[in-house]
Amino acid sequence: MIVKQELEKLGLHYLHVDLGTIEIKENITDSQKEQLQKGLKIFGLELLDDRRNIIIEKVKAVIIEMIHYSEELPKVNYSDYISEKLGYDYTYLANTFSEVKGITIQQYIIVNKIERAKELMLYGELNLTEISYKLHYSSVAHLSNQFKKVTGLTPTYFKKMKVKRLRNIEDL
Repeated sequence: MIVKQELEKLGLHYLHVDLGTIEIKENITDSQKEQLQKGLKIFGLELLDDRRNIIIEKVKAVIIEMIHYSEELPKVNYSDYISEKLGYDYTYLANTFSEVKGITIQQYIIVNKIERAKELMLYGELNLTEISYKLHYSSVAHLSNQFKKVTGLTPTYFKKMKVKRLRNIEDL
């Protein structure tokens, strides 16, 4: 809605506006592009016109959606899932992602899985075994090892910190 309003303000006609992409009928001038960029920035949005950056943002969006917002992670390999979802060869996506972000797609997935594990631990509804199963880890030990590599903490220590913080809040 915001993007459409900004386009209309500039007198630009769009063919479609979808999550993360806009297709505009006419050529856009540098001045219009600059105004659109300023208008979107007010709402925390960014205009990307570099093809590689657009692809990276799409890869990140697929991974975040897959890990944080899907009830079930895909049963196929992540590489197949991402490639199929975006319609690009995985090798191309992986190389582009690594060149631009300086980390591999696999590393990005791991960081997001650990962030999701932290969220699930903070909610306290699932135990570590259930979290490792939900996030498709082969074992609790595998999740714990990756958790420690990414955060520097064990899952148990992380949970204790949560309990300690809650006690401190209650003492206020």
